[in-house]
Amino acid sequence: MSRFCVYLGSREGRDPQHLAAAERLGEELARRGHGLVYGGARVGLMGRLADAVMAAGGEAIGVMPDHLVEREQAHQGLTRLVRVRNMHERKASMAAHADAFIALPGGIGTLEELFEAWTWHYLGLHDKPIGVLDSAGFYAPLLTFLDSTVEQGFLDGRTRAELIDAADPADLLDALEARLGQHA
Repeated sequence: MSRFCVYLGSREGRDPQHLAAAERLGEELARRGHGLVYGGARVGLMGRLADAVMAAGGEAIGVMPDHLVEREQAHQGLTRLVRVRNMHERKASMAAHADAFIALPGGIGTLEELFEAWTWHYLGLHDKPIGVLDSAGFYAPLLTFLDSTVEQGFLDGRTRAELIDAADPADLLDALEARLGQHA
């Protein structure tokens, strides 16, 4: 079983397509026998994804700093909730538990986590595949910007190609699983 670390919003957002994409991804992860590692929240896209994984019989591991657990943000129905001291430990623990990374729609925390995982890959700190689920075109402006950084000479095309993107959860998982198979 591979575990997929998913970065995503603790808010639902305004477009219901994002909630539906989170649910489809959760169902697909469980159906394929993969586990989920995520930030551990019970709210927003995070909660919806974890609920979908567990409803489909999958494993859901949440990683959350103590201060957020104490604010009652933690999902109490997970397979396992890992408590850590701070956000740095959270990200390190999530990465250590994961075989691949996926970003769904989210805010600055989601973007920061995505870019950190991608940077770690670029620096050779891990060789785990990374993807974005571009539900309802959420990531289209960012992907266009990243393509322009290649055109402008600030990002190598091979590095850009390491960030997989797809609009459909099954298609994204197919591509990430193919990369996992190359590294097995």
